Amino acid sequence: MESLARDLREMQRIPLHDSHIDALRRAGEIRDYPAGRMIGTPGQAMSEFLYVEAGEIEVVDPATGGRRLPHTLGPGQFVGEISFLTGGSYTLPMRACADTCCIAVPRVRMLELMSAIPEMSDIVITVFAARRRRQIEDGDTALKLIGADVDRSVARIAQFAARNRIPVQLMDLRSDAAEAERSVCALDGCRPAVTYGGQAIDDPTPQSVARLLGLEMNLAGDEVFDVVIVGGGPAGVAAGVYAGAEGLCALVIEDTAIGGQAGTSSRIENYMGFPTGISGGDLVWRGEIQAMKFGTRFAMPRRVAGLARRDAGFCLSLDDGEEVCARAVVVATGVQYRKLGLEGLERFEGAGIYYAATDMEARWCRDTEAVVVGGGNSAGQAAMFLSRTARHVHVLVRSDSLASSMSDYLSRRLLEDPAITVHFGHELSALKGDDRLDGVGIDGPDGTWHLDTRAVFLMVGAAPNTGWLAGHADLDPRGFVRTGRDAGGGSAFETSTPGVFAVGDVRAGSVKRVASSVGEGSVVISAVWDHVARMADKAILAE
Repeated sequence: MESLARDLREMQRIPLHDSHIDALRRAGEIRDYPAGRMIGTPGQAMSEFLYVEAGEIEVVDPATGGRRLPHTLGPGQFVGEISFLTGGSYTLPMRACADTCCIAVPRVRMLELMSAIPEMSDIVITVFAARRRRQIEDGDTALKLIGADVDRSVARIAQFAARNRIPVQLMDLRSDAAEAERSVCALDGCRPAVTYGGQAIDDPTPQSVARLLGLEMNLAGDEVFDVVIVGGGPAGVAAGVYAGAEGLCALVIEDTAIGGQAGTSSRIENYMGFPTGISGGDLVWRGEIQAMKFGTRFAMPRRVAGLARRDAGFCLSLDDGEEVCARAVVVATGVQYRKLGLEGLERFEGAGIYYAATDMEARWCRDTEAVVVGGGNSAGQAAMFLSRTARHVHVLVRSDSLASSMSDYLSRRLLEDPAITVHFGHELSALKGDDRLDGVGIDGPDGTWHLDTRAVFLMVGAAPNTGWLAGHADLDPRGFVRTGRDAGGGSAFETSTPGVFAVGDVRAGSVKRVASSVGEGSVVISAVWDHVARMADKAILAE
């Protein structure tokens, strides 16, 4: 399957050209670091691009204060990883291990240079992306999670990190590594914890972790965006790429994870250009990097709670009380799996009931019977992926066929795989367990039967995320957003409210496929650009 991973020595085999270095010198200043000076610490904003002209920089082990990696950064190399594009923070401490001279370029100016010099941008982004991938694969980070397999709050952060390509180090509760980390952080007792840079995080949540990493953008202020894109799935990220490329000031707001429902797909094989397949998370992550390259910003995890008209366009209120204003809005909130009306469902969510099947969830269903509920492509992809780690995978399908809901290539694989059993005409009827799920009841044509399992994946139906749009866009009876002629919109993706557009799975009549969502997100920006231009013309005439 497609991967961005590569060895550190490979990362900068193609160095920056002399013309690129000249551009850095004009945009920045010379910065000297004496041996032993810290360059960046976990939680510190990555606000400058540092190009090493002389000297040597090492990654520091927060626990020992010694060198963490065998290799260092020397002349011709530069500091940082993908967080630099988002305005995020250092995830590992960096230190000059010899007297070091760097060219320091402010982040905003560096992004402008990258936009103006695509050859330099390609080199920088390749290095940054490869470094992030190496950190993820090696668990090389200051963010450490102890006991994610036994504690729901720690597991929630592990899932958030995995879906957002945030490197974490997972530690078993009673492991030597966990004991050493608790000692460093002065934590008493053998208990779950989340630590960052040698400090324990009190009452850890995805929001608090995002804040530490610089992902939760501060949206307060008077800035008015050209377009705010609500939703970070394939449609929303594609819109972010094209908005940035067309010079629009754009913001993508996502409440859970960049990638949306597609990000939970472990392997997509029918997306053009990836003959060996690609995970939904990797596909959308590449798009996110492209969008950031063009200046599009991302804020997450943030949820839009309401929409109001303003003189300058629209004002979106967030669930934490902040507001953000824009001249246009693109609704790309997609759909979410429907929750089954089973007793105890919420109690077991994150403790045996899951709505995504990624590497993280696969860890928690080792050596158990896994159950996937649903008959669509997402359910099929989940079953194929989980069959690598689970003892056996049971797929529960209410209908008597997969032909109408699943791609042919996928349904054939499911039916032929000895590690998977598809149960037609079956549905989940009961959940059993105390603090964690340990079994389920299943109703079928021959009656009810019991299955011992610690992992159930619900991938049933599609409920649109449109509650916050009430009164601002016409919806169909199922809650999907009407666009184009059906809504009286001025373009194919415009809603009943001029300046509000809808793309992807949330749009009534859309084709529920990743490729079509990417296409809609790309195309809608031309209509957004026209709308923003008309507003600018009206403002000029009014002066």
